[in-house]
Amino acid sequence: MLHYPLIDPVALQLGPVKVHWYGLMYALAFACALCLGYQRCKQPSRGWELAQLQDVVFYAAIGVIVGGRIGYVLFYNFDYFLAHPLWLFRIDQGGMSFHGGFVGVTCALWIFARTTAKNFFDVTDFVAPLVPLGLAAGRVGNFIGGELWGRVTSSPLAMVFPNDPLQLPRHPSQLYQMAVEGLLLFAILWWFSAKPRPRAVVSGLFLAGYGTGRIVVEFFRQPDPQLGFLAGNWLTMGQLLSLPMVIAGVGMMVASYRRPALFNGAVTGRGSVSKRT
Repeated sequence: MLHYPLIDPVALQLGPVKVHWYGLMYALAFACALCLGYQRCKQPSRGWELAQLQDVVFYAAIGVIVGGRIGYVLFYNFDYFLAHPLWLFRIDQGGMSFHGGFVGVTCALWIFARTTAKNFFDVTDFVAPLVPLGLAAGRVGNFIGGELWGRVTSSPLAMVFPNDPLQLPRHPSQLYQMAVEGLLLFAILWWFSAKPRPRAVVSGLFLAGYGTGRIVVEFFRQPDPQLGFLAGNWLTMGQLLSLPMVIAGVGMMVASYRRPALFNGAVTGRGSVSKRT
């Protein structure tokens, strides 16, 4: 069994202001997106300018924060929200949902596409490879905070998390998610998007890749205590929300290769067929 490294979740304290590692991981995620996006902007064939990159990351940041919080409240604590509606705004108490953040970012990117006269799927294809390293950083933040731990196991990788009231050896599922949804997905998307692809294929691969990875890792992650298992002793809310992503992602990839004109309609100013990612 491995020993959990005791790291103070507060990275920096300035008087009454506490800066948590989890918040720093968010900042690191957006910094990674800017750095990776800059590398893509340097390729003229991408059709992106540095100012547009900065704007799209700003839009995405707003979408992540707003959507992530709303998603957590509605997906994971809806009953509590009904009893305490103002709790939605208590971001100081934590609670973010990837799937809510995904919806928020999707809406933000649609608005960005509208304001820049870009095809929506050209935008999502450009942004998709920038996301996984940010997801990896977020899971590191979860691990340092000793939250979202895994199920009880006798695996040699097991750890006892200090915040676990039962103090049982568990999978470090945060690190599994970091590796699968973060590093592995990044490597696949970055490699795949290095060459021109039909519009929406890269976006579809992100959806299918993340959804599949999340479904698999959820078998090692302890479900949220307020929800537990949704069915049997295996189905979790994370799996339920990820399944549509897999279906949509595979469908987008197949349709993009067979009927590419389907994705020309999400245009706000340009109607030409594009293979930019």
